[in-house]
Amino acid sequence: MLKSQELRKVAPELDPLRLGTGWKVEDLDKPQIMIESTFGDSHPGSVHLIELVEEARQGIEEEGGKGARYFTTDICDGEAQGHDGINYSLASRDTIANMIEIHAGATPFDGGVYIASCDKGMPAHLMGLARVNMPAIVMSGGVMDAGPNLLTLEQIGAYNAMYERGEITEDELKFYKHNACPSCGACSFMGTASTMQVMAEALGLSLPGSALLPATGEKIKEYAKSAGKQAIYLAKHNIKPRDIVTLKSFENAIMVHAAISGSTNSLLHIPAIAHEFGIEIDGDTFDRLHRGAHYLLNIRPAGEWPAQFFYYAGGVPRVMEEIKSVLHLDVMTVTGKTLGENLEELKQNGFYEECEAYLKDYGIQREDVIRSFDNAFGEDGSIAILKGNLAPLGAVVKHTVVPKEMFEAKLNARVFDSEEEAIDAVLTHKIRPGDAVFIRYEGPKGSGMPEMFYTTEAIASDEELSASIALITDGRFSGASKGPAIGHVSPEAAEGGPIALVEEGDVIEINIPNRVLRICGIQGEEKREEDILAVLEERKKKLKPFTNKYTKGVLKLFADRAVSPMKGGYME
Repeated sequence: MLKSQELRKVAPELDPLRLGTGWKVEDLDKPQIMIESTFGDSHPGSVHLIELVEEARQGIEEEGGKGARYFTTDICDGEAQGHDGINYSLASRDTIANMIEIHAGATPFDGGVYIASCDKGMPAHLMGLARVNMPAIVMSGGVMDAGPNLLTLEQIGAYNAMYERGEITEDELKFYKHNACPSCGACSFMGTASTMQVMAEALGLSLPGSALLPATGEKIKEYAKSAGKQAIYLAKHNIKPRDIVTLKSFENAIMVHAAISGSTNSLLHIPAIAHEFGIEIDGDTFDRLHRGAHYLLNIRPAGEWPAQFFYYAGGVPRVMEEIKSVLHLDVMTVTGKTLGENLEELKQNGFYEECEAYLKDYGIQREDVIRSFDNAFGEDGSIAILKGNLAPLGAVVKHTVVPKEMFEAKLNARVFDSEEEAIDAVLTHKIRPGDAVFIRYEGPKGSGMPEMFYTTEAIASDEELSASIALITDGRFSGASKGPAIGHVSPEAAEGGPIALVEEGDVIEINIPNRVLRICGIQGEEKREEDILAVLEERKKKLKPFTNKYTKGVLKLFADRAVSPMKGGYME
């Protein structure tokens, strides 16, 4: 018997309350499916989701079920930039997951459809469905169209920095701002939103081929309806997320992450999602699996094309076809079939031919977007975990967007305790080639772990600095960030980690091939490791305890409960 029918017997109020909500008497006996989404007027990635909700509900009804709409609207990292609003971003992920748990825990349902598009909404839904563990399927909200000349939002930060330096006019900047987001959908580049849509499918929790569909097309509505229908299948067969997702599933997802040069924020989200499944994933897992992994994708910000071209080239299935020699093809998926069976079925039903027909309009081939395994852009993935006396628990760098000149470097430390101070120093040319710009007290326990978006864009768009300095922080970056940026430094400064002990003039060694991030000198003079550690120990004795400016509310709770970024930054 379905769970909803069991609970109707012990909760006599349930039937009349649902009838008062607009249900029909005959709906009460049907399989009951919760449709969770981040729909709201909060940003382009969520504003259109009500259409997908209705399509999913139609699919549920066509299969003899009843769909009920629940909403956990998310915020937009882009709209939260430039002020303290960005501090709420990571905490919002855990808050949404908590609301999903509350919705499903308080009210009986037999299954769920989870619909989201963006940076925190998608990982939050994946965390929530794992925690609830009722039969469920994920539907991604797709990506927005590109603007004129394939303009996309991640270019705005660079254009803004160019305007601040007087390199473009105010009218030019205004044109870019008014045309970078021409439609609904997630931002059209392989940032965190797109990456997490891909991760949902790579984990086996979405229908094959559903990630990064154009949000304005008809195909995404067809997939949403199919997701609703599949939710009924999963409910009737009692197939739950933990029956599908295993350690092998996460290893597959991380291999896909390497192939697409996915967002560094995935190193916060994938471990947090895995934690909800009772599986341990950390930064070292990413580093191990990325080593030797083939990087295939020519999508912005690391590549040339907007994210909608990812679907045109065959999407997640095409990437998996190219790297299937390193995948676990026997893992189960929400289709009720294995990954290997799904891939074979797609080849038989014309999926790739249908996708690639769109590329003809642009005069390009599939390999211009997704390369073959033997013609990879690189063969060491895209993520490296650096360690040393500066980051004993690790730090994250996306080496596919780091200039080769910065793979091995020794730099002069320039220390800032806020992003505002750092970006001013960059824009006013107080930062010079050979500097290592530190922004600290920006980790989960410091300020909530905001993005250092504007600073990275200011550096990446400066021809003099982009290949001659590094940005090092215990905060995080936008999934669209480019350039020599090292983040998630752990332990963070608010916990008294070594990053809190760095002083102006320290010599910083970066060695990406050898995975090293350390202080190697004091006041411009290189010293032995034991001497460096002795200096750090003396500095630690004088370090004042960190006092968080948030004394109540969500960010106080998050600061008190968040684990290390290397473990996912989730609240214990």
